[in-house]
Amino acid sequence: MPRLALIAWLALVWVALWGDLTAANVLGGLATALVVTWLLPLPVLDPGIRARPVALAVFLFWFGRDLVTSTVRVVLWIARSGTPPTQLVRVRLRTSSESMTVIIMVALSTVPGSLVLEFYPERRELLLHVLGRPGDVAEPVRADVARLESRIVAAFGTARDREELR
Repeated sequence: MPRLALIAWLALVWVALWGDLTAANVLGGLATALVVTWLLPLPVLDPGIRARPVALAVFLFWFGRDLVTSTVRVVLWIARSGTPPTQLVRVRLRTSSESMTVIIMVALSTVPGSLVLEFYPERRELLLHVLGRPGDVAEPVRADVARLESRIVAAFGTARDREELR
């Protein structure tokens, strides 16, 4: 099915490049698309992401909750006078999947008050900048990231990814 979609897309591009919708252009586009896909086949890529609806709903619920609470926390610190507390926290990830790591980093950077500054792939470690949480927050932040990682792997991970977290 993806091959048919690719052939249709290439034929559509062919017709658009010629700028005239005629039977000859459509047939020429289909012929060209068939030859190109036969001579230059694309490799089959597996991004390593599987969507599980129930786990995805759970992830989205908690992610939405984190967005709201973090936004309120940052707004309250900005409304006060003075400098909000900031810390750098190193967090070790349990997953070795690049796809899961990217989703985790995007989720962390999307939530106000946290930002991924650096990723150390050899140690599977993130360096996070945390804003608006007073006191020593290293352990609570690590626990929050571990829960986020578990939810993301449950929602999007392969069987191997889920096994790795056990």
